[in-house]
Amino acid sequence: MSGFGLYLLFLVPPLLIGLYVQHKLKRTVAEQLQVEASTGMTGAQVARAILDRNGLDGVEVERSPGGALSDHYDPRKRAVFLSEPVHDGTSLASTAIGAHEVGHAIQHATAYGAFRLRSAMWPAVAFASNAWFFILLIGAFMNALGLVQFAIVLFAVVVLFQLVTLPVEFDASRRAMAQLAGVGLVAPAERDGAQKVLRAAALTYVAAALAALTQLAYYALIFLGNRNN
Repeated sequence: MSGFGLYLLFLVPPLLIGLYVQHKLKRTVAEQLQVEASTGMTGAQVARAILDRNGLDGVEVERSPGGALSDHYDPRKRAVFLSEPVHDGTSLASTAIGAHEVGHAIQHATAYGAFRLRSAMWPAVAFASNAWFFILLIGAFMNALGLVQFAIVLFAVVVLFQLVTLPVEFDASRRAMAQLAGVGLVAPAERDGAQKVLRAAALTYVAAALAALTQLAYYALIFLGNRNN
């Protein structure tokens, strides 16, 4: 098979899947942002209630400086950052997303293994994600197999990080639903809507991991397979 054919086989299908999943996430969140939560609480209030219930009064809830879908938990600052529609919104999506990010704070507090591993990997991943492609290009241009191999090892670290992220995200969603149900922050009739948001968000990480794996396989086949022939 030609190099272009391999490119289409390895990289295009995951790209299309990723685009579809991102579209589904945005559509699902947009739909559930229109559904008012029965509690009338904002995402920030939901996050605060769950944090306090778990004895995490030292974890702050702040507005994210980014735009939509920039919600995250920062373990260095021990703070939950929520985008404006989630922080100030009283929708079912705001409730679900706020609870999910608190799920990460609970993982941090309980020393959840996959969360600790992902946090420990971050410094290496930050370097690898910025450097691997440039090193790959230099290695290919100079016909330096050692540099090419080093670049692919760096990218493998990035891929491993993507894989470790999967159980972290799924577990945070599981904790979120357990907390929401336990505190009574979602009515039984609202649970399906909250689950839709959490499932759609989780699928984006699955798509990202799939894309990273196929990209790693492609580069390993093209640069290492050909050189070993």
